[in-house]
Amino acid sequence: MATHQTNPPLEDELGDVLEKAMHRAGLNDESLALRSDVRAGRILDAIDYRSDLTTAELRRLAAVLGLNEVGLCALGTGHYPQPEIGALPFCVWPLHMPHGIGVANAYLVGECGSDRAVLFDTGTGVRALDGAWPDSIRRLDAVFLTHIEAEHTGGLSEVMARFDVHTAFVPSGAEIARGHPIGEGEEKIFGSLAITAYATPGHAAAHNCYLVRAPAATTGGMLLISGDLVFAGSAGGGYFSHTQLQINLRRVLNAVPPNTVIAPGHGPLTTVANELRYNPFVI
Repeated sequence: MATHQTNPPLEDELGDVLEKAMHRAGLNDESLALRSDVRAGRILDAIDYRSDLTTAELRRLAAVLGLNEVGLCALGTGHYPQPEIGALPFCVWPLHMPHGIGVANAYLVGECGSDRAVLFDTGTGVRALDGAWPDSIRRLDAVFLTHIEAEHTGGLSEVMARFDVHTAFVPSGAEIARGHPIGEGEEKIFGSLAITAYATPGHAAAHNCYLVRAPAATTGGMLLISGDLVFAGSAGGGYFSHTQLQINLRRVLNAVPPNTVIAPGHGPLTTVANELRYNPFVI
């Protein structure tokens, strides 16, 4: 195994998590203040990245917003745990590309020592993707997209033309030229890799996660390409459906082994065990 990884910062800070949770709960700063006994000004300071909320205040906010208290307190005090990434029976290249004040991620996954791989998402554009691309990968077996957003599908046409890939596997319902729909439970095999789709609408109406396994391997874990379903310390915004995002978040994290490595659409790698224990949105 080799995980070729730099370590970008968490995608979301405390304020981002509070704001997403408030939208999910249908609360504004005044109504949240009334229910939590935390002054609205202090809540707004946290949303504006100027938080000095106490642990007691964070606990009250977690109770009202239905968040994981331990994880929210860890995030709010700047000590959100980031786990060691365990062995995988294949190689992973996280391709980090600048996006806003953070990064958007694409991923190459392939047999170690091979010059070919499978690409998951294409990032913010072909120039940014080229800047992150490893010299050792010269051929693509396939392209999979988690969902259709500019920072995850930039440069798709150029990548497909360059590597002579005729179709991209996309979530069922996604409308994109030369996209081949793949739905819940469908599996594709490329060499030693098996890739299974999980349909996970919520952030978008058409959104997939992909579980990557090496069925013949006797050691090493699995890799979950999670798109914008879950990040280290947070979750994607429920722009299509907060309810469906929450259901799918719990469903997928409980469906795969705890040592599964999560490769999210933004931020650093994490593990299923870590997010089950600490992620503010997992209760």
